[in-house]
Amino acid sequence: MVQHQKSVDGDKLYRGPQTSGSYNDDIAPHYGAIEPTGKPADDDGLMDPDSGVKRGLKNRHLSMMALAGIIGPGLLVGAGGALHNGGPASLLIGFSIIGIIAFAVMQSLGEVTTLFPGGGSFVSLAERMVDKSFSVAVGWNYFIIWATVLANEYNVICSILTYWAPKVPLWGFFLILWTVFTGFQLLGVEAFGEAEFWLALFKILGLAAYFIFSIVYAAGGLVGQTEPLGFRYWHEPGPFNGKGFRGVAVVFVFCSTFYAGVESVAVAATETRNPGIAVPQAIRQVFWRIIFVYLGSALFFGITCPANAEGLVNGGAKALQSPMTIAIQNAGWQGGLHLINAFILITCLSAINSSIYIGSRTILYMAQSGKAPRFIGRTNKMGVPVWAIVITNAFGAIAMMNVSTGASKAYGYIVNLSGVSTFLVWGSISLIHIRFRRAWAAQNRDINEVPFKSMFYPYIAYFGLASTVFLALVQGWTNLAPFDAAGFVDAYILLPLFGIIYAVCKIYWRGQDRIKRSWEIDLDSGRRTDLDNKGIMPGDEPQVQARRSFWRRVWDML
Repeated sequence: MVQHQKSVDGDKLYRGPQTSGSYNDDIAPHYGAIEPTGKPADDDGLMDPDSGVKRGLKNRHLSMMALAGIIGPGLLVGAGGALHNGGPASLLIGFSIIGIIAFAVMQSLGEVTTLFPGGGSFVSLAERMVDKSFSVAVGWNYFIIWATVLANEYNVICSILTYWAPKVPLWGFFLILWTVFTGFQLLGVEAFGEAEFWLALFKILGLAAYFIFSIVYAAGGLVGQTEPLGFRYWHEPGPFNGKGFRGVAVVFVFCSTFYAGVESVAVAATETRNPGIAVPQAIRQVFWRIIFVYLGSALFFGITCPANAEGLVNGGAKALQSPMTIAIQNAGWQGGLHLINAFILITCLSAINSSIYIGSRTILYMAQSGKAPRFIGRTNKMGVPVWAIVITNAFGAIAMMNVSTGASKAYGYIVNLSGVSTFLVWGSISLIHIRFRRAWAAQNRDINEVPFKSMFYPYIAYFGLASTVFLALVQGWTNLAPFDAAGFVDAYILLPLFGIIYAVCKIYWRGQDRIKRSWEIDLDSGRRTDLDNKGIMPGDEPQVQARRSFWRRVWDML
């Protein structure tokens, strides 16, 4: 039985499961438990009884997070470095291959998260399906992703602001933004969800506008344009920018960083009112995200921006340039720099907001299950994890390396760290899915009871595992010849760290943390669905279609 105690200041503090000798009592917290009456344990049904967070995210919030969440400097600015390192063909190949892997991983994630949406989802499921030590390694690697991504986003937004107001020091902008974002996150999950919905919609519209510009530019239809651009930059400097397969390998690290965040719907599932409907819907949105956002960006960046453009490498001592900026300037609109910077600035606001949210929830659920300091697991009466938010946002200070190294170099250093962590986390999700299916079969469960079933199982799960492990091992091979010691350490340091964390935890818990056998894995606790193959929580049935207006149904469909 899971128990809670109120701290002196009224915050809900998770105290951990009370042991009684059975496996169900030793498993990770039973997030989202339902009372025997079929109603949530709290009176209004909006507070998660185990984690203390509020279930305030709507279906449209989660869907838009899946479609355009975390799109920020990684894609709009970092793609410039990837384009320079590998050329337009490498960028398109990298986005396509990583997109296929991301799709496979999301299918695995959708199946297990819809059934067990609580506790940071795959972080708690890593303990349920494998062991606690594995969960600790996965959780901290996932937190590293968002700490580094957050630093990158602060790096870019501060660089843009110092470009516009050079008299204000970089650290001054950082302190202002840090305070503003901390205050906004403390407003609660509803404010975050609503802001993300509209900011993500703005990003989609902005990218669509750039794609239209690219088509007109390539066709020669701009005012004052004497000849069509066509695929000129695929011929000169060439599809691979003279770097061949080596360029493709380098681009993989960049692309994995751009894709980081597609799995964030699992972290948000605990705070979603109806995960049985919202999570599968969000998983399906990822396919369109891959096609429109990533492949569309790769294609049009390669068409409109030369891979050997000076600004892709040296955007200035303290600033970064986007392929979008270079393309608009080459098209003859020098003032377009400010327009693109404004667009990137707004996407940064969304990306920073999302990074703080995902990182804070990751360490919140880890703290509540004994994998991080306990005080981080506290939530206030509004369901806001104050300590987790403040600590996560503090890691944004890594961006201050910009002061001495410049934004471009700082970005490159941090990207390599987040890239390999993404591969490790994705591989872990595929492994969790494989372990879940084995347990389900070993305990003679009917697979038709699972609300959301992965496509092409088992091939897609094994493909996701094998491909992510392979990419984690080879992503830094370009540092071997000629040998670049700093680059090699930056590319591979997190691989042994994952193993070290796992080994240290195994030693710490000794015989108390063994790998779960298929027939003893808990497949019952922690569900927030009624298992009628609709994935609807009792009392959360959606509005009857006939009662909604025509325009309401159109809006919901969109």
